Amino acid sequence: MTQTQYAAPKSIDEAVALMAGANGAGRILAGGTDLLVQMRAGALAPGVIVDVKKIAEMTTISESAGSFRIGAAVPAAVIGEHAALKARWPGVVESINLIGSKQVQGRASAGGNLCNASPAADSTPALVAAGAILTVQGPKGRRELPVEKLHVGPGRTTLERGEIVVSIMLPPRPRSSGDAYLRLIPRTEMDIAVVGCGVSLTLQGEVCTAARVGLGAVAPTVLLVEAAAAALIGSRLEPAALAKAAAACSAACKPIDDKRGTIVYRTKIAGVLLKRATAIAAERARSH
Repeated sequence: MTQTQYAAPKSIDEAVALMAGANGAGRILAGGTDLLVQMRAGALAPGVIVDVKKIAEMTTISESAGSFRIGAAVPAAVIGEHAALKARWPGVVESINLIGSKQVQGRASAGGNLCNASPAADSTPALVAAGAILTVQGPKGRRELPVEKLHVGPGRTTLERGEIVVSIMLPPRPRSSGDAYLRLIPRTEMDIAVVGCGVSLTLQGEVCTAARVGLGAVAPTVLLVEAAAAALIGSRLEPAALAKAAAACSAACKPIDDKRGTIVYRTKIAGVLLKRATAIAAERARSH
């Protein structure tokens, strides 16, 4: 039986040292909504649990020159109550506030949702569409990593031994920008996405001048669908452009058949959600 040790460091350097010294058996405790469930199920038996909730940089939200930095351990409920962040990145906030129930959101964090590396995670497509950048720290120092470069497969990330995700940075936005996240689920709430789609765009008049599209639950990792964004950029978001972008989303899909949805269904729905999320993002852009 593995003996699990618990530590609550007060600095990132200390947390990194604990993780690096655990020889791959360390696990970060932010909200614990994934970690504790996995431990209780017997799927995981960490040698060291590193509780990061006493580290200020990982538990606060800051704004500077139009960008937002969200600590990786900030609870989803706190993110949902941040007025400035919600006004600027409503799609990102909405996606994070879909993580579990209201009770779960009091503990669950966007950083934990990312590091769990589920292809169906709700926060990831919206963060990919937003162009979010992660700050990662490990024994070799700090580095920045685009969200879409974090995952390599279900439950697997590109983090090296001892590295932890410190924060999530959302970049400054031009005027007339908007974002949205939509998912299809079998039930009305608290279910895993069959497909999730995040869209972020900027308008100049009625012309789309910038766009990013993130697609979840349709491949081993969440996808950045550059062909869909390219179909939107330069268009007035007319039906032909939306149809081309939707087709690009469907073409990017590499889903599986499971009890939540078939390959054919997921492929079709990816394009449908792209059109709907784009319409919401565009409407928000017009109001900014």
